[in-house]
This record gives sequence, C-alpha cells and structure tokens, in this order.
Amino acid sequence: MEHRDTKILRIILIEGFANLTVLSIKLVVGLVTGSLAVLGDAVHSLTDVINNIVAWLVTRHSAKPADSRHPYGHRKFETVAVFALAALLAILAFELVLHAITRETTEITTGRLELGLMLGVLIINIVISTWQRSWAKRLKSDILLADANHTFSDVLITASVIVGWQLSVMGWVWIDQLCAVVVAGLILYLAFGLFKRTLPVLLDERAIEEDKLRAAVEVIDGVRAIRRVRSRWVGSARAVDLIIEVDAKLSTAAAHEIADQLETLLADRFDAHDVSIHIEPRS
Repeated sequence: MEHRDTKILRIILIEGFANLTVLSIKLVVGLVTGSLAVLGDAVHSLTDVINNIVAWLVTRHSAKPADSRHPYGHRKFETVAVFALAALLAILAFELVLHAITRETTEITTGRLELGLMLGVLIINIVISTWQRSWAKRLKSDILLADANHTFSDVLITASVIVGWQLSVMGWVWIDQLCAVVVAGLILYLAFGLFKRTLPVLLDERAIEEDKLRAAVEVIDGVRAIRRVRSRWVGSARAVDLIIEVDAKLSTAAAHEIADQLETLLADRFDAHDVSIHIEPRS
C-alpha cells in the first residue's frame, strides 16, 4: 500500500509541474493578445495547480495508518478530496455558463505564435489526462481518476477558449457563447460521474451484495448461522462486518480457525481485507 501511495504522490507532483507550465503559457498569451477568455483560462489553470497541492497533501494524509482517533484509517480523506474536486467542476461549469451569458464584446488580437502556444497547451493536457487516467485504473485510485477528469475538462475548456478567441476576432461572438455552454454541459457530466463514485463511500453504502456474502460464508464448514452481514467502503477498500454462530462445544482454537478461513475467503473472493468477525455460541 505504501508503494501505491508513493506512486500516486509522484504522479500528482508531475501533473502539478505540467499545470504550472500550462498556467505560465496561458498567462503570457492572454497578456500579449489582450484576450480576457485566455486570461480567464489562466486563472482556471491556477485553480488546477492549487488542486494538485491539495490532492498531494490529502493523499499523504490518507496514507497514514489507523490511530486512536481514526481506527478505520484515513482513506476517506481521499474520498472527501474527490468529492471536493467534483464540486469544483460543477461550480466551474456554472461559472462558464454565466460567463457565456454575460460576456462583453472586447477587441482582441491573435497571431501564429500565440495560437501555436495554446495548441501546445492542448497537447500537454491531453497527454497528462491520458497518462493519469491509465495510472488511476492501474492503481485503483479515485483521486487520480478525479484529477484526470479535471484535466480532461481543461482540454474542453481550452479548446472552447481557442475557438471563441479566434471567432471573436472575426466578430462571431455568439458561436463562442454556444461553445462555452456545450463545454459546461460536458463538465457537469464529468462532475456527476465523480459524485456517483464518492457518495456511496461517504454514505456508507454497501460495498458487496448481502446475498453474495451470505452465500460465500454459508459454505464454510462450522458456520451454523449468520446473524448479521454488513459491508462498506473505506476509501477504495472494502470492509466487512459479520456476526456468525458456531457450535457452542467448539474450542476457542477451532472457532478461531473458522474465522481465519472466512477472512481468507473474503479477501480472495471479494478483495475485502478489513474484516471484523464476531462469533456467538449456539447450542
């Protein structure tokens, strides 16, 4: 687990430097051309850099082992960070729509160098988003997936800004506004997907279907009855809570062996490594 967290931290750090580069390019292009849209996109990139800093700090904190105040560990800090990123995406989408509706016509300039730099920004974001998404799947990291979605939203926003910037020079401001609204809809869709991933964890929704758990537990020799079966998510890990009944005449060692078999079964079949088993005697 420590090796996984180290990789996640390194990926977030690399993306942070990439976002800092993108921020610098957008700021230069915005100042040179006088485009408020590009400058606004630069401000958005500043929030990306801040997000990377927050994600890095949260990931370091969530990797800490359990303690007296957090007996289940700190993995939900990662889930809370993903939820916060989803909320930021939603806010950004609404701000984009508002900006499109209330945008004032301004005289701006364009040039091959500036356009080339902005296209370079697009390429950087596409590469970073694709690379980060592949690592998110490999490491099963929600926070990397959220950051990859955020970076992909940057691609959409920057593309919209470039189109709007070029069309504004030609006088077609309404097309720029339409592009902004479409991009906002796509960002909201990405945010909705992240909310769907985080809310079940924060609300302690079941991680494994109860019927499947019962069916798996019942096959263990020595289990006379199952009183309670519960499961939930702890970050990206599954936790299971069981109360089972065994023969009252069994020795403590025999009952403990049944519990060991259950822990191994749940880990192998459901990837549940945080298992709590309470054993009750039954006559």
